[in-house]
Amino acid sequence: MKERSQEQQLVSAARGGDLDAFEALVRLYEKRVFALTLRMCGNPEDAAEAAQETFLAAWQGLAFFRGDASFSTWLYRLASNACVDLLRREGRHRAAAGLSLDDEELNLDVPDPARSPQDEAERRELRESIDRGLAALSPEHRQVLVLREIHQLRYDEIADVLSLDVGTVKSRISRARRQLRKFLLECGNFSPPSASKGTEKEG
Repeated sequence: MKERSQEQQLVSAARGGDLDAFEALVRLYEKRVFALTLRMCGNPEDAAEAAQETFLAAWQGLAFFRGDASFSTWLYRLASNACVDLLRREGRHRAAAGLSLDDEELNLDVPDPARSPQDEAERRELRESIDRGLAALSPEHRQVLVLREIHQLRYDEIADVLSLDVGTVKSRISRARRQLRKFLLECGNFSPPSASKGTEKEG
């Protein structure tokens, strides 16, 4: 609660033009923003560019921030939009580096934690296949999957971040998972879901 109060004070001061307060907000969120942009853009150079654009947009738009959503949600929105803009502008559809999606959600057949060299090789091959599969997704579909699986945002939070309705968010996530599953099946790196799993259930 204390951190929340401190953040609100910094946001209020920054909205009034206090550059020191804004710099404090940047320090508070720069690692989380970079983590998001890295997974969206797929490499440090693009991620750094998108993160820089995020904070520039935040400074320029802070006067219009009304606090309807939390500052972090607003910042995620700016970061996500910056990544999509960059990917579209450059025509880049690279996969998110080091991405590790939720295994249960995607029904991935991942080896036991006590891995043999063969298990480790299989796991590495799976990660590489996921990277290639994500590279084939549109920026919009990669966007929702990263927010859901990496940053563990709820559907309503993703809807707030992207200014979408929850139904659209669920639809995009479902479609992105189907596309990724199809790619992994074709690569032979995916265990088909059992009949009882209800693979498209969103919740």
